[in-house]
Amino acid sequence: MVSFGTDDTEVLNEFESKRFLNAYGIPIPRETTAADEAQALAAAASIGYPVVVKGLGTALTHKTDQGLVYLHLQDAKSVSAAVKGIAANAGKDLEGFLLQPQVAGKRELAAGLFRDPHFGPVVMCGVGGVFAEVFSDVAFRVAPFDREEALEMIREIRAQALLGPFRGEKGIQMDRLADILVALSKIGMERPEIFEIDINPLIADSEGALCAVDALVVKRPEAGNEPLPPFVDPALLGKFFHPKSIAFVGVSSQIGKWGHMLFTLTASGGYKGDIFLVNAKGGTIAGRPVYRSVEEIPDPVDLAVVTVPARHVLSLIEPFAQKKIRNMLLITSGFAETGPDGKALEERLVEAARDAGIVVIGPNTMGICNPHIQLYCTGSHVRPLPGATAVVSQSGNMGTQLMVFAEQQGIGIRAFCGSGNEAMTPVEDFLNAFERDTLTGTVMLYIESVKNGRRFMEAARRVGKKKPIVLLKGGRTTGFSKRRAARPGSSRWNTPWTCWISPRRFPRFRSQREIGWPL
Repeated sequence: MVSFGTDDTEVLNEFESKRFLNAYGIPIPRETTAADEAQALAAAASIGYPVVVKGLGTALTHKTDQGLVYLHLQDAKSVSAAVKGIAANAGKDLEGFLLQPQVAGKRELAAGLFRDPHFGPVVMCGVGGVFAEVFSDVAFRVAPFDREEALEMIREIRAQALLGPFRGEKGIQMDRLADILVALSKIGMERPEIFEIDINPLIADSEGALCAVDALVVKRPEAGNEPLPPFVDPALLGKFFHPKSIAFVGVSSQIGKWGHMLFTLTASGGYKGDIFLVNAKGGTIAGRPVYRSVEEIPDPVDLAVVTVPARHVLSLIEPFAQKKIRNMLLITSGFAETGPDGKALEERLVEAARDAGIVVIGPNTMGICNPHIQLYCTGSHVRPLPGATAVVSQSGNMGTQLMVFAEQQGIGIRAFCGSGNEAMTPVEDFLNAFERDTLTGTVMLYIESVKNGRRFMEAARRVGKKKPIVLLKGGRTTGFSKRRAARPGSSRWNTPWTCWISPRRFPRFRSQREIGWPL
């Protein structure tokens, strides 16, 4: 039977769920359904005692807690009693009975699949049974992956002693468990309508063989796949860090304002390129002429650093396009981080900028720096040494602290960027750029969230094979792993990462004789 919820969700009952999984090679017990007591007795005799009797119905979840599972039934009398008990407890939600042989095994695992809005299909494996929520011992992988990755995933489970020889039973057949995980990965990639799969428990018998004795499959109509925004060309992104001229749009003479700090810190940091100041009021600041618009600047402008109020930023697109300014470092806040109205404004800005051929970093960014050309265009008095570590931070405060630490410890920085709201240039675009940069030896990321997890994982896997990636993840929560262990698809993805380093062997840094981004 199939149940349709108000959100068009289809829930397969246990019998249908296991038949679906078995078609992908996932082992299940020999079982049959029964509509009434007479059929249940006939099925039990055919299977052979001892048997298990369960209530069957798409609305029947957590069956053990509801008294809908009877184990170790040795004769017809006990089967009759089980059928009566299940019928009384299930009520109108009962659609029938499921009978299967009693599967003997002391170890229970759990496996599953859920479709995350950011990462797509994600596979879970860990300790199962009734203690799944207690131990929260699980591992995750974004599909697709192969058997080698599945085995590595299994090795991340902390209860390794449970997987080996245990109380006279042989160790779990790791290759077979890996096959099950790869099968779930395959389902995630081939069947976009599958929203969630929950296999719990996955019992290991005395020989280490595995059997999915309970399972749930949930379907949802495939959501319309909106086209992803295009990647920003790494060469275009690289130009932000090597401008020959910078226009500070929204410059201010008032000490303490961003329009004043960014200009003065850049000018005093030793930057050798041309600096132009822009403010609608005109006049002079620090002895420099102030242009009323970028169109008044007589020379080319490579980078515009914008600090005007959010409501005025959209009006800059046309004059920037006329001036052929292709790079905007948008310091201004007041966009998506403020709510729906700010998000709508941000979306209009990105659309207009993309149509005009303008690349935007930000909004709400701390700024950028490239010590190799003495470019220190950030909101803090920090000037780390030139080096080979590229840093991208989604938090301005954390980015500043990392740069302070680098300066104090003498750690050389290739480039730094506060990515802000990542309206047009998400973190994976920076990964693509640093991959090509010959001076980048290590990439360090501080991340609070990602807009497209699949793109990020693909970029990280590729770049990580060439250069180490150190990832710091903010916003850890213990509540996530407890909920996910119980139901793989029951809560939002909120990965409890603290640090991820790839690859295991760090390559030597390249020579720093050549300064420049591949253009």
